[in-house]
Amino acid sequence: MSLSPNEVLNSVDQAVKKEFDLNQRVLAFDEYLGLLAEQPERQTRGSAKYLADLMDHFGHSPIEGAAPEPGAAQRFRLFDQPVDGIAPKVVGQESVQNHLYRALRTFTRQKLNNKLILLHGPNGSAKSSIAHALMGGMERYSHLNEGAVYTFNWVFPVERYTKGGIGLNTYSGTATPLASFAKLPDEEVAARVPCDLKDHPLLMVPREQRLAFLQKLIGEKRATQLWDTLPNYLTQGDLCHRCKEIFDALLIANGGDYRKVLMHVQVERFYYARRYRRGLVTIEPQLHVDAQYHQLTYNRSVGALPASLQSLNLFALTGDLVDGNRGLIEYSDLLKRPVDSFKYMLGACETGAVNVGSSIAHFDTVMIGSTNELQLDAFKEFPDFTSFKARIELIRVPYLLSVTHEQEIYSSQLQQFSSEKHVAPHVSWTVALWAVLSRLKKPNSINYPPNISTIVSNLTPIEKARLYDTGEMPNSMPAEDKKHLRATLRKLREEYSNVPYYEGRMGASAREIKSILFDAAQNSEFPCLSPLAILREMEEFVKRVSEYEFLKQEVKDGFHDASEFVNVVRNEYLNRIDREVRESMGIYESAQWEDFIRKYVQQISLVLKKEKSKNVMTGKMEDPDLTLIDEFESIVGAPSGNQEKEGFRQNVISQVGAWSLDHPKETLVYRTVFADFWRKLEKHYFESQKVLLNKMHDAILVYDTDRHDPSSEGGKLARQTLDSMISRLGYCEKCAKEVITFLMRQRY
Repeated sequence: MSLSPNEVLNSVDQAVKKEFDLNQRVLAFDEYLGLLAEQPERQTRGSAKYLADLMDHFGHSPIEGAAPEPGAAQRFRLFDQPVDGIAPKVVGQESVQNHLYRALRTFTRQKLNNKLILLHGPNGSAKSSIAHALMGGMERYSHLNEGAVYTFNWVFPVERYTKGGIGLNTYSGTATPLASFAKLPDEEVAARVPCDLKDHPLLMVPREQRLAFLQKLIGEKRATQLWDTLPNYLTQGDLCHRCKEIFDALLIANGGDYRKVLMHVQVERFYYARRYRRGLVTIEPQLHVDAQYHQLTYNRSVGALPASLQSLNLFALTGDLVDGNRGLIEYSDLLKRPVDSFKYMLGACETGAVNVGSSIAHFDTVMIGSTNELQLDAFKEFPDFTSFKARIELIRVPYLLSVTHEQEIYSSQLQQFSSEKHVAPHVSWTVALWAVLSRLKKPNSINYPPNISTIVSNLTPIEKARLYDTGEMPNSMPAEDKKHLRATLRKLREEYSNVPYYEGRMGASAREIKSILFDAAQNSEFPCLSPLAILREMEEFVKRVSEYEFLKQEVKDGFHDASEFVNVVRNEYLNRIDREVRESMGIYESAQWEDFIRKYVQQISLVLKKEKSKNVMTGKMEDPDLTLIDEFESIVGAPSGNQEKEGFRQNVISQVGAWSLDHPKETLVYRTVFADFWRKLEKHYFESQKVLLNKMHDAILVYDTDRHDPSSEGGKLARQTLDSMISRLGYCEKCAKEVITFLMRQRY
């Protein structure tokens, strides 16, 4: 049954009122003191502690993987939240997250946000996204009880509350004397003057009395412990200029009656909002001061103030610094501004205050900026850089070096193309792999011990990319070398971390990759947005050498070769679709290969131990199956000499033992432990199926034509393969045929 419009409005009204009261949106000062007494630690947080606490509130998870970023102890789930409604999350950058968290905790211990956090890195490395993720977290957190934040307004009632007395001394206009004007209905309020800086209500307590006040409110021991952790803003700060003028005038008018001054204080909960510049402000590069000061003469509410206040020269503070107080200010592309325009930050970071007109404004704000590396390099040559460096916390934000992480960026973007074209599998992986390859640097052998220097210097870009992504070792590398390389992974990640041109500074940015995606989507030669369309656009993109710095880099043993990386990606893509097509044909029997490796390991174990095994069918003891051993070793290319062959077998058993020690509670997966064997078994098996592949390909070439015979072996296999690729892997009919044709032309 539907409700009348009036009933609908009433239901909304009741819900809004209930939420308003539940969230304690407006309080009298003494009511706020009750809240302060209940939650002293929560209600006296500075901006840095507030930010660190919200990062803890959303939680964190340990970093897993073979080669995590240096300094990446954990991932904060705050950065898994949507950013600006555009990006679903901040992908990767766990090292940056941890550095930010440590900086905020340091500010808390020092009781002052004494540095500007400067995120620096190449263009498009997610610097702004990280800052905006923090802002989004503050918005969400401030709507929770755990994240409630309060400021205050000055409230002055209409004349009938004050007539009958002189000035502001008595309030006889009501039958019951009021303890506070904070909750008067709007029609009973003559003027409401907000605090421009959104100052903390605790600043209403005179600085000299503040510690003693807290000791009486929450107990001496607890207050003393709390006092030692409070930011300077709360222990040494004072009211802003205008609020101080009002406070003093009211105190004089009431003959020093502090309680009557507090009657005019309305404590209000506020919520951070970047859109409305409530404690969250983004400052674009500009050429004016970030705070202004003007007399409050044009405001009509001034005329409704009590006579004792109308004679005051009240000033209003405005500007970005004012809007961002008690929150977070982001200086986007900070170093694009002339240096003189932000020299005030030196004093602001050191003292927590800024001179504005004839006033000194005290701030409690986390300042975070962003800049690219070229601007930072130029800034380091500035004569006063040393002075600035002492007040700047530099945090590097490089390009991602993990293909899996990079792929996440583009996977979320592909939905926008699906309405125009079908998106084939592996599109995001294709662009991610090429992007990461373009960012890697060749390891320098002189940075490593002799036993590892040759190993790392021989790494190819694709091998290094696999190492960074999953820890996968090069296929042809001997087992002993793999062991040494695995132990060197961390050093490999950190090799260029302390040089200006670090790994991840140069290469294709996410912005360039997105342009390739858009161009590929519009290419009419391809029926779908597929890796083949991506590869075509990459080939065109790498020709634009004059437009992109990373395309101008000198090629060094295969590294920085953007053109060749297109071929590398193409070959890796062929490997993927080769396996997919065979799986879809039903000739990919992976279970039998797992069993083949398992039986081989069991049989060589018997050989090495000179033991027999019991036949489960006959119950007789039998010698090891030498036929199976010979067949397996022939396929995987084991050495032929007796001594070398025995060493080969001993190494296989050692690998099983080492894996079992590292994974004591896990079931042995032979495909994982012996990935090289697996690939060789695949190759051997695939070679035997070429005839069948060619029959299927021939059928597809004449599919839907008069020459096609659906009852033929090739025709049936073609239909089965296409149906499987469509239902299991996400292909459509067009791109499935495209993939099969491409595979056969390139490899068969």
